[in-house]
Amino acid sequence: MCGIVAYLGDKSAYDVIIKGLQRLEYRGYDSAGIALHNEKSLNVFKQKGKVADLQKHVEKEDKSGGIGIGHTRWATHGLPNNINAHPHKSGDKQIALVHNGIIENYSILKEELIARGHKFESETDTEVLVHLIEDIKKENKCDLFDAVRIALNEVVGAYAIVAIDKNNPHELVAARKSSPLVIGLGENEYFLASDATPIVEYTKNVVYLDDGEIARISLEKGLSLKTIQNKNKTPYIQELEMHLEALEKGGYEHFMLKEIYEQPQSIKDSMRGRLKANKSLVGLGGLKDFDEKILNAKRLIFVACGTSWHAGLVGEYLFEEIARIPVEVEYASEFRYRNPIINEDDVVIAISQSGETADTLAAIKLAKDNNATIIGICNVVGSSISRETHCGSYTHAGPEIGVASTKAFTAQVTVLTLMALMVGKKKGTIANERFNRLLIDLNSIPEKLESVLKQDKAIEKIAKIYHKVNNALYLGRGINFPLALEGALKLKEISYIHAEGYPAAEMKHGPIALIDEEMPVFVIATKDSSYEKIVSNIQEVKARKGKIIAIVSDGDKEVKAISDHVIEIPKTDELLVPLLATVPLQLLSYHIAVMRGCNVDQPRNLAKSVTVE
Repeated sequence: MCGIVAYLGDKSAYDVIIKGLQRLEYRGYDSAGIALHNEKSLNVFKQKGKVADLQKHVEKEDKSGGIGIGHTRWATHGLPNNINAHPHKSGDKQIALVHNGIIENYSILKEELIARGHKFESETDTEVLVHLIEDIKKENKCDLFDAVRIALNEVVGAYAIVAIDKNNPHELVAARKSSPLVIGLGENEYFLASDATPIVEYTKNVVYLDDGEIARISLEKGLSLKTIQNKNKTPYIQELEMHLEALEKGGYEHFMLKEIYEQPQSIKDSMRGRLKANKSLVGLGGLKDFDEKILNAKRLIFVACGTSWHAGLVGEYLFEEIARIPVEVEYASEFRYRNPIINEDDVVIAISQSGETADTLAAIKLAKDNNATIIGICNVVGSSISRETHCGSYTHAGPEIGVASTKAFTAQVTVLTLMALMVGKKKGTIANERFNRLLIDLNSIPEKLESVLKQDKAIEKIAKIYHKVNNALYLGRGINFPLALEGALKLKEISYIHAEGYPAAEMKHGPIALIDEEMPVFVIATKDSSYEKIVSNIQEVKARKGKIIAIVSDGDKEVKAISDHVIEIPKTDELLVPLLATVPLQLLSYHIAVMRGCNVDQPRNLAKSVTVE
């Protein structure tokens, strides 16, 4: 969840690292820090707050040097303050270290180190790790690389770390387990980061560290890898597909707004090469070697967290309707703790934007141990989930910087739709006429989304009416029920308004008690097989003076007559409505949050990539 950046070369390490931390600030923004070596001394600067606060703090300091490590923090152990901020130094001040993850046995290690005379300044697990490395280095009279390797054999938990030794200003040591770390290779210079966003400006050549690997990055000897068991590994160099312009706001006020507006293109990119509506063809190349496993699956299990879990719920409706395969949708964070029944003929589909979600990775490992087939759906090439699964599909949504997921959600739903159509066609569970109509409708979604986005100003006016409310209710039926959950989540996470999503029929089993003239109720009420039922639910809200904001199909008159506000979306097959109806909900949340003065891209207490359990 935290962001790590490091540099070794002939550039200004400070300039590279600060720019990198700004790109990674969506991973955590409680505090930031940097350690720089200028051939004479190892200087550590850290500051509570954002990267901008760190920049102000070091304005008059000596920031020279061609080697350094930096960190932007999302607090796990210890309050967000200057002392708990990274980098942390060893007791003898010779080693500085940054860390993303959690050392689960840190309290036991800390007690042992205190007994040996170590004194600690912070409340963090990271400071315990750097003291452990110092202790081993002195005890074994070894260099930093071996001290880190030995120390990590005593550690339980997750980590991505980069360390620097005051006595060796030309070398960095890095390692990972269950937290991402990538190394960029330049011309006699090296870039390290939690993901590729700080690296793409300088090089396209990268090495993704695997679990249990430790790297020595040296100006004299280059890059070498070992496992923490001391076995040599050969670095596998990959080429980045990311482009620098995708990391900029492009004239938009916020990344979230930019990413909402990118959805016609990101959905098109998710379908590119996979859908040929004019030839009645749909296929996902990444799954071809496991076709039979999927076709013969007795059950599909979706594991995901947050917005990706909502995409999985949409996928449940798609697969059961189109492919006639039973589906269970599981919170990855709960899946591994309830001793689930997993069989060899189950197919587990893991969904994650980052491909690094710790709970989802843990669920994957549990399913693999039970011999299930694992499919990954993620956005980040080279991510842990893409490497841990048997097969899968990238969503190709491009970098998503805003913490609240928007285009990643619609890209995930697009890939799930393609997958369900492909399986349904091969199984013969969908009629040719319906199959072809769905392909045509799906192919037209990007164009229809453009027309939805043209209503942004009208949606902003609705947001202005309701931006001061304290509570909101979201209702949907069938495949639109997950949209009610997703709409409520968006409002909660970026505007801090309490909101709940419900199946519309469940409203009278409790939530209707909340409705009065102050309660806005957002309803997905498009023309589909449950239309008459949702009209009845709206009538129930109106009878209690609730305010209705309805998303309806173009030309709708019945719901419009009984609603306070309507947002029209183009007509499409009801299975594809989530791809259109989610966008007005995203825009409503965005505008309400802006009007409330919230930090839309970096909402409080949240981080983009949840790499700890």
